Amino acid sequence: TDNLSDALKKLKITSTDSTADSLEGCLDCLLQALAQNNMETSEKIQKSGVLQVFANLLTPQSSCTAKVANIIAEVARNEFMRNPCVDAGLIPPLVQLLNCKDQEVLLQTGRALGNICYDSHEGRNAVDHAGGAHIVVDHLRSLCSKTDPASEKLLTVFCGMLMNYSNENDTLQSQLINMGVIPTLVKLLGIHCQNAALTEMCLVAFGNLAELESSKEQFAYTNIAEELVKLFKKQIEHDKKEMIFEVLAPLAENDVIKLQLVEAGLVECLLEIVQKTVDSDKEDDIAELKTASDLMVLLLLGDESMQKLFEGGKGSVFQRVLSWIPSNSHQLQLAGALAIANFARNDGNCIHMVDNGIVQKLMDLLDRHVEDGNVTVQHAALSALRNLAIPVVNKAKMLSAGVAEAVLKFLRSEMPPVQFKLLGTLRMLIDAQAEAAEQLGKNVKLVERLVEWCEAKDHAGVMGESNRLLSALIRHSKSKDVIRTIVQSGGIKHLVTMATSEHVIMQNEALVALALIAALELVTAEKDLENAQLVQILHRLLSDDRSAPEIKYNSMVLICALIGSEPLQKEVQSMAFLEVISKLRSHENKTVAQQASLTEQRLAVES
Repeated sequence: TDNLSDALKKLKITSTDSTADSLEGCLDCLLQALAQNNMETSEKIQKSGVLQVFANLLTPQSSCTAKVANIIAEVARNEFMRNPCVDAGLIPPLVQLLNCKDQEVLLQTGRALGNICYDSHEGRNAVDHAGGAHIVVDHLRSLCSKTDPASEKLLTVFCGMLMNYSNENDTLQSQLINMGVIPTLVKLLGIHCQNAALTEMCLVAFGNLAELESSKEQFAYTNIAEELVKLFKKQIEHDKKEMIFEVLAPLAENDVIKLQLVEAGLVECLLEIVQKTVDSDKEDDIAELKTASDLMVLLLLGDESMQKLFEGGKGSVFQRVLSWIPSNSHQLQLAGALAIANFARNDGNCIHMVDNGIVQKLMDLLDRHVEDGNVTVQHAALSALRNLAIPVVNKAKMLSAGVAEAVLKFLRSEMPPVQFKLLGTLRMLIDAQAEAAEQLGKNVKLVERLVEWCEAKDHAGVMGESNRLLSALIRHSKSKDVIRTIVQSGGIKHLVTMATSEHVIMQNEALVALALIAALELVTAEKDLENAQLVQILHRLLSDDRSAPEIKYNSMVLICALIGSEPLQKEVQSMAFLEVISKLRSHENKTVAQQASLTEQRLAVES
């Protein structure tokens, strides 16, 4: 301690004109003290005011420079020392030293700047202001191909410094990307893949940058996919694989990189991991299984990568993924169902899968999750069925396979994501399928649940889908029984509200359903239509210039149907509809104009 105090005093007094030898001794004493107790020594250094002295010692000419930079690097390992280092004016001289040729000075300077930047907003700002990042990126470029130990050590420190400099800071990450750091780092990874420390630094730097959208475009122009897959194949340790996964996941969000990863053979690696870990109950294996299967699903989100792996339904990858669905692992069941939902993104694939028995596999999976089932698996299996039901030729096949009955088992679910997918699947299935629409529309339990969900204000998706399914049951069945069931369950008011939706497609679906109600069961629905103020709403839709042409057209068709009811006809007469409709005779849309003339004639006759 006495030695340390002496050294600090001596440094303050002699820094300006001392001989190099006496300085060296003081600096060695500080380094020794820091090695024994870094925190306590750093506190003493801060209190002594010697940090300000260091600024003058950081000159390229001095033989002590490397030691001074080393001391700064050591003290800056403590969070409480980083701002004092910035305040003492150490950043500008440190950044200047990045221009010197001495490798030891460069190494210690890189460490000092990296440590000062670690989690320190002030440190990063000061380095940014002094232009430090630019010089370091240039060093990485010029040293990139050198494989001697000293150069590799320097590269590792510089990568670490840039990582600390830009970590979780979008602005500084963008700055590095604009400086072109990405191709350099990818090249580094390729050349130095034998060097574990440097490889690790590169991976952390990639993980840092890969979250930014602009970086993905740059990564797509490099051979990052090839390098990462090559590196991945060599890994045995869980932690190392996990590090690579952390880079792969954000990169795989980019469709170009998805395809590059598929072509580089990542899928085979992932399938191998799944095979090795599926029956294990070790924590690491469970984590790897989840990451690998999740990443597999992500790769299938790209149209090109998905189609490449589907291979007309003959692909070995597609077949392997199918085998996940009956597995006992919830994680694999989930990934398998999500993968099928992703494969089911075009009609050709959907038709092939339905013809090859995928529907039964998904229904069996759902059956395993009816009572206290896994919500994510339910959601994924329903997503897959919904997508498969989109092509017209699949609907009747799926209905006769019993998909509607399988889906209805989840009517009791209280989970909005499951409710949402259940509704969407039923809506897809009954599209233009009159018999099925009628059967479902007469199912009182279903209709009552729909009416209940039409009021799910907290879940806009569920509310919207419930309304759309109510309307679809009427539009596709054109059945009086269905309309009566919906009237008795209190569904009319929701269809009227749906006619005021902000989505034109939903407004239209509501108006067509209401027109069918008015044409087929007006007397039954009369009271509910009146209470829901339908006539006033139609007046508003016809008066509003922003209403789409098809909304105006269907509103007029509906008016013509409503005047068959005495109380509703009175309402129409009391609201000066003729005035609004006569204006629409000159509407730019011919169909609207013609319907306006017809409607005007009908109203004139009735009045």
